[in-house]
Amino acid sequence: MYAIIQTGGKQYRVTKDDIIDVELLSDTKDGTVEFSNVLFVHDGKKALVGTPNINGSLVKGEFIGDVKGPKVIAYKYKRRKSFHKKIGHRQKYSRVKIVEIVSKGEN
Repeated sequence: MYAIIQTGGKQYRVTKDDIIDVELLSDTKDGTVEFSNVLFVHDGKKALVGTPNINGSLVKGEFIGDVKGPKVIAYKYKRRKSFHKKIGHRQKYSRVKIVEIVSKGEN
C-alpha cells in the first residue's frame, strides 16, 4: 500500500516505514505528525484518486528530528571587474518516519 501526500507545497510518495524529509514542521505535538492532504491511495488492488483530497484518509508519522540539507552555493562573478561573491545556504528539514496509512475508501 502506498499513498501520495502533499505538504509544504510538495508531493511525496510514501509507504509504511519510509523516512522522508519534508519542509520544517512547527506542530509536532508528542512526536506524532498527521498528514491530511492525501491525494492518492493504492492498496495493491484498488486505487483511490482524490478531487483534490480523499475524504477520511490520513497518513500518520513519527517525528524523528530536524536535519539540514546539502549546502547550495551561489557564486556571482563579473569578468574584468574584480567582482566575485560566494554565498552559501543550507535548508532545514523535518525528518519523519511514516507509521500508518489510514484509508476510508471515500472520494
